[in-house]
Amino acid sequence: MVETAVPKAAADPRFRLLAPGRPLWRFLRDPIGMISLALILAAVMLVAFAPLFSSHVAQGLGEPDAAARLLPPSAAHLFGTDELGRDIWARLLFGGRNSMSIAFAVVAVAILIGAPLGVLAGYYGGWIDEIVMRVADVFLAFPPLLLAVFLAALMGPGFWNMVLAITLGWWPWYTRIARSQVATMRTRPFVEAAQFMGVPDLVIMRRHLAPFVIGPVTIQGTLDYGSAILTASALSFLGLGLSPPAPDWGEMVNSGRSYFPDRWWCVVFPGMAIFVVALAFSLLGDSLRDSFDARKRS
Repeated sequence: MVETAVPKAAADPRFRLLAPGRPLWRFLRDPIGMISLALILAAVMLVAFAPLFSSHVAQGLGEPDAAARLLPPSAAHLFGTDELGRDIWARLLFGGRNSMSIAFAVVAVAILIGAPLGVLAGYYGGWIDEIVMRVADVFLAFPPLLLAVFLAALMGPGFWNMVLAITLGWWPWYTRIARSQVATMRTRPFVEAAQFMGVPDLVIMRRHLAPFVIGPVTIQGTLDYGSAILTASALSFLGLGLSPPAPDWGEMVNSGRSYFPDRWWCVVFPGMAIFVVALAFSLLGDSLRDSFDARKRS
């Protein structure tokens, strides 16, 4: 009974994913990856259910309280208050919704634009590859932050204006990743067999080549999420982000810098939120990349 049960369990895909040496097994044994994942999940829960974790919801959304200006951290205001008397803890929670949503939208839109173009360029090659990659090179010629600042200043403040300004400098990286993966796989026998059988090119790209692109693109997206938060916060710091009184971590740092260092809490706590979340995503991306690297599999 035991001898027959073990092979069946080993053959079950649910058990194979956690088998020693497998990518998921390595990821679950990485303490840095687990700590980073825990921090990210905690941040997502806090901002998603912000009204449950703050008793100053109205101030978190922007309502001022002149009688409570620049109060230090206390039991009534855990992280103190800002120059308009608004509770900083509440502003952090509701500001996290905007900052993290902008970063998620940037990465998602960059992947949706860049990955399909990379698949097309890698699969067809020739003049299609030349056009796609030369256009990508044009955008890569500009520093991403400088391009984002220029476009944001040109389009004005707003959620989707920020997303578009940052995305236009980021999509080429996903195009390069997808192109390299598809260009390597398109000469494999299973792709040539599908072409010989008359399978449409779109079906081949979607069913046979796209799965090889999803993994590297997802890992790169996880790494870029932290950078997207930093870039979005930089735009908000420069006054090119969301319009007040909408809360945003970068805008909170900008509005509090005039009172630093005497009212240090106005800058330190928003800065810590940006630092911790961005670092957690970067470390999580590093852990995923190392865990799923085929060269490290035993």
